[in-house]
Amino acid sequence: MKKTLLGFLVMANVAVAQHGYWQQHAEYKMDIDFDVTKHQLKGKQQLVYTNNSPDTLHNVFYHLYFNAFQPNSMMDVRSRNIMDPDPRVGSRIFALKENEIGFQKVLSLKQNGKDVKFEMVETILEVKLNEAILPGASATFDMEFHGQVPIQIRRSGRDSKEGIDYSMAQWYPKLCEYDIEGWHANPYIGREFHGVWGNFDVKITMDSSYLIGGTGYLQNPQEIGKGYEDKNLPLRRPKGNKLTWHFYAPNVHDFAWAADRDYIHTTYKYSDDLTFHFIYQPDESKENWEKLPDFMVRAFNYLNSSFGQYPYQQYSFIQGGDGGMEYPMCTLVTSRGTQDALVSVCVHEAAHSWFQGVLATNEAKYAWMDEGFTTYAQSFTMDYVYKRNQINPLARSYKGYVNLAISQYAEPLTIHADHYKTNYAYGTNAYSKGSVFLHQLSYVIGKENLEKGMLEYYNTWKFKHPTPRDLKRIMEKVSGLELDWYFEHFVESTNVIDYAIKDVKVNGTNTSVTLMRKEAMPMPMDVVVKLKNGKTINYNIPLVIMRGEKGKDWYETLITLPDWPWTNPTYTFTVNEPLDNIEAIVIDPSTRLADVDLSDNTYPFTVKPAVKKSKKKKKEKKK
Repeated sequence: MKKTLLGFLVMANVAVAQHGYWQQHAEYKMDIDFDVTKHQLKGKQQLVYTNNSPDTLHNVFYHLYFNAFQPNSMMDVRSRNIMDPDPRVGSRIFALKENEIGFQKVLSLKQNGKDVKFEMVETILEVKLNEAILPGASATFDMEFHGQVPIQIRRSGRDSKEGIDYSMAQWYPKLCEYDIEGWHANPYIGREFHGVWGNFDVKITMDSSYLIGGTGYLQNPQEIGKGYEDKNLPLRRPKGNKLTWHFYAPNVHDFAWAADRDYIHTTYKYSDDLTFHFIYQPDESKENWEKLPDFMVRAFNYLNSSFGQYPYQQYSFIQGGDGGMEYPMCTLVTSRGTQDALVSVCVHEAAHSWFQGVLATNEAKYAWMDEGFTTYAQSFTMDYVYKRNQINPLARSYKGYVNLAISQYAEPLTIHADHYKTNYAYGTNAYSKGSVFLHQLSYVIGKENLEKGMLEYYNTWKFKHPTPRDLKRIMEKVSGLELDWYFEHFVESTNVIDYAIKDVKVNGTNTSVTLMRKEAMPMPMDVVVKLKNGKTINYNIPLVIMRGEKGKDWYETLITLPDWPWTNPTYTFTVNEPLDNIEAIVIDPSTRLADVDLSDNTYPFTVKPAVKKSKKKKKEKKK
């Protein structure tokens, strides 16, 4: 497929998301000569950088990710000192030999044809510009660099545990993002990423016995040969000859690829506008890979209808990496497990195409908006694909979040991904609490409003960098409610939710019900009264600070009671039924409310607590 206009068309609409919004733009051209005997590459990179900000730039910064894979690097030291290190890293970096480490060395750099001063500070290249880049102006940077691919440890590397030769992620000098908050030149210690939107024109020359897959549309399939054009045969060429693969990726914020001598490459045409690529080794998981297209068709059907249309014409599922990791237009996944495990990781990583590939939130700063929303989408997609019809597909996420919330390790969602004290807190916050945030939001504003809001969020902010503020504004617009309080408590603090049915008593011919807020975070209340004749009465108690009531939700009929002021610890209302007619009273039968103690949420009080308090350390979830 040749170059498309996608990148240029969306850039014309950058300013529609919010008045005054701007973002930088990058045009990458790279020529890579790869030496498979030394596991090294030599590269030439031309970068045209456009400063769309109102600021004058006197410096620029690049990421040099491979430099993290050296003994005593910041990633190594962090891993050896954190309380609960990621087992994929541990002390492995410290033990690397000279021919096993990773490095990226910038050999030369020119700005607009003139040498420019730079300094490599481990994983960051600091560049002092010869001439400032004015608002609205562009600068051209020409770089020569040299790199070595490390042993596979975290995300990228060579010789993975499943025998994949090269998983090439974070493999090139990548310009740091500059936005309204300034430069994001964070050193790489193993967490998340943030990148500049742009177009990538990449040529990779390497031994012709390798098949390559990754980000971008292949521009020269006729030169690659029958094994790639037919997309159903592995390449089989004598080792020693070199072949150039030419890719073009429009309007993405990163470029990743993988290469192996044993890869099989098959395709499935999802629609006239989208083709799936499956690239994997013919090992014991081959049968699972062969069944994968049918699952991914159902998954993309749900994702497209629920979260917005996938915008590219290609998506590749590639065996590689160290678990599962998302990149524009592709993912790298390990696959030597069950069929369900392969489907689950592929659904999760594909869902990232919405929340990180297209809604390119700064995932280092707002990991919960990427991993959490992806986990939310994954859970509901898996429920749809397997026709499980679960009441709450996120039940495991709720349990994980509550266990953290009542432990000594809880931290707010506002923590930068690199700065968490434990991997346990990071993993649970990013994946579990982030997904609970979204599902619980449907409890607050109504299921229908959340569904509308997610589509509005995607269509407004695709190909940009939304923040929590932007999400909140969308959900307030759709629901008509004020949501400051929800973000302030659930995102910006470690306050927890705990409500109880305090008292139920006869009130003449009616029944009086008193609820109690036992912890700091206020929430609206859904209370369902089940009568002995089989009927139910569904009540909703909004909060005063919501300035309204939720929209259409789970219940066909919903009686809205007077608002509950958040300062009041108790709230009493009357059910127009004798107590003898009542079988049960339940707070939130939908289980979307993340109440940390369910033992007192049902009357009569017979339900045992759903979770027990635990301070046991947890390991970081794999992506």
